[in-house]
Amino acid sequence: MVAGKSGPLLVTNRHNVTGRNPYTGEPLSSTAGVPNQIMVIHNRNGSLGKWVTHLEPILDAEDNPLWIEHPTLGENADFVALPLKALDDVEIIPYDVVNTGPKFNVGPADILSVVGFPFGLQAGGSMAIWATGFMASEPDIDFNNWPVFLRDCRSRQGQSGSAVIAHRAEGTAMMIDGKLGSFANPVYKFLGIYSGRINQESDLGVVWRASAIRELVDSIR
Repeated sequence: MVAGKSGPLLVTNRHNVTGRNPYTGEPLSSTAGVPNQIMVIHNRNGSLGKWVTHLEPILDAEDNPLWIEHPTLGENADFVALPLKALDDVEIIPYDVVNTGPKFNVGPADILSVVGFPFGLQAGGSMAIWATGFMASEPDIDFNNWPVFLRDCRSRQGQSGSAVIAHRAEGTAMMIDGKLGSFANPVYKFLGIYSGRINQESDLGVVWRASAIRELVDSIR
């Protein structure tokens, strides 16, 4: 969830709303069905730890998509933004795609986490599960000419669209300017969203960078 100029946006993988493999176009469901709405579980307004569920349509009456794609990458990017309309009794706690977190350095072999719902599991209530692994490529160098980097983490079905976070406990961390920074409390940095493994035999997965997500969010009026 992120804050858009005209309201909250659900940022998720394109294949979650199309129901199709992002590379082949084949239906993901064994029944070949594709979705026309999505269920969103929100924080209940003023009641942290309690939840409210709303359905959001993802197609209009003529089956046109209600989601918005990246302004230049379009359908080639496996992430979209869906403007949210059903917000009764909801408290939005968005990720910030502009100020993504403290400027500590995150590079190859550094720890990061995929925060989502493997196999649809929840960590109590509707809290997400943190699957932790490592950054597996240079974060600022495009993999396969897309604004993505690789992460090495055991992830499974249900984690598509999960936020990818670098979390650091209180203490010290190397900053991007090469200096040592200190933190009195735990901090996190939003790196992007997880899109899936590069193949079924590998734990290497694709993360669309926060900078590309910001480009999409900034394009929506």
